[in-house]
Amino acid sequence: SLAQTDTEELISAIRKSEPLITASRVDQVKLLIVRLQEKLGQQDNRRFSLFKALQAHILPLTNVAFNKSGSSFITGSYDRTCKIWDTASGEELHTLEGHRNVVYAIAFNNPYGDKIATGSFDKTCRLWSVETGKCFHTFRGHTAEIVCLAFNPQSTLVATGSMDTTAKLWDIQTGEEVSTLTGHSAEIISLSFNTVGDQLVTGSFDHTVSLWDVPSGRRVHTLIGHRGEISSVQFNWDCSLIITGSMDKSCRVWEAASGKCMATLAGHEDEVLDVCFDYTGQLIATASADGTARVYSAVSYQCISRLESHEGEISKICFNAQGSRVLTASADKTARLWDVQSGVCLQVLEGHTDEIFSSAFNYEGDTIITGSKDNTCRIWR
Repeated sequence: SLAQTDTEELISAIRKSEPLITASRVDQVKLLIVRLQEKLGQQDNRRFSLFKALQAHILPLTNVAFNKSGSSFITGSYDRTCKIWDTASGEELHTLEGHRNVVYAIAFNNPYGDKIATGSFDKTCRLWSVETGKCFHTFRGHTAEIVCLAFNPQSTLVATGSMDTTAKLWDIQTGEEVSTLTGHSAEIISLSFNTVGDQLVTGSFDHTVSLWDVPSGRRVHTLIGHRGEISSVQFNWDCSLIITGSMDKSCRVWEAASGKCMATLAGHEDEVLDVCFDYTGQLIATASADGTARVYSAVSYQCISRLESHEGEISKICFNAQGSRVLTASADKTARLWDVQSGVCLQVLEGHTDEIFSSAFNYEGDTIITGSKDNTCRIWR
């Protein structure tokens, strides 16, 4: 692993493959590598404690998300609003009002963090200014609820997925629709851009996953094999793999270039509700309605650890940026923190009085947000 790597060897390897790194840049690269090695070498024995419980909304929360630096976060709710919060103080910065139904899907345009997109059951998506809380654009065109959305990495487009079976791409500058991605025969429930931003993957209740070329809006591959609704789709960091979770109790790994299924990750006894890669794309985590989660190698497809102690279904799962911890959110009213390699539950985040729908790490890995059906969100650090 990088923590043990010989720095000089690594630099010469990087220089061979990266002509832009000239002699004058070597010291800079060396410094970055040493800092990264230090970070990876740090023992992560952090215990989280409740910093604040925010009476965030008058109805249940749908989703929570951090900006890249973790300085602020957002909450979406059935109360038709999205709120922006200051992480350090727990103060509310803005309430984004205007949707006429549930605000379900929310996102910052990370890494920039100056805009927020909200997708609603009112069939529209809105683009907002983080600084002022004002609405820049309302994207109209879907004929049913919007349930998922994402910014492309360049922050020039928003993709929305809807119960109307289509996904749409919208131009952030002009507010115009760029393209409609048609081909699914049932609701689109999950979508993800690759890190380059030239491809988008969509997962549908029609049991299939579609891979789209973003510039042309054309379908490149249809990933066929699951025997139940898709719950979750994601690209890995280098854009080579796609992970899918399904109500058929399995998770599949696909090669993006060919659309071939590389592996089926079996083992769960009930629906797989969420899947994700770690930031490097070496690990996969799966969360299931059976109350357990698993970590797999994205290289060997072997199960590395089983995360077993929740007493209810696990709806959301994510890694910290370092790839050493997994965070799960469950219907048992708790979120749990796990050691990736051993599968040991390191901490139970208790206190919510109803199921936790959403949870997130900040990029530093030192703050956690949980959002619940109990109308509150909690900041842990």
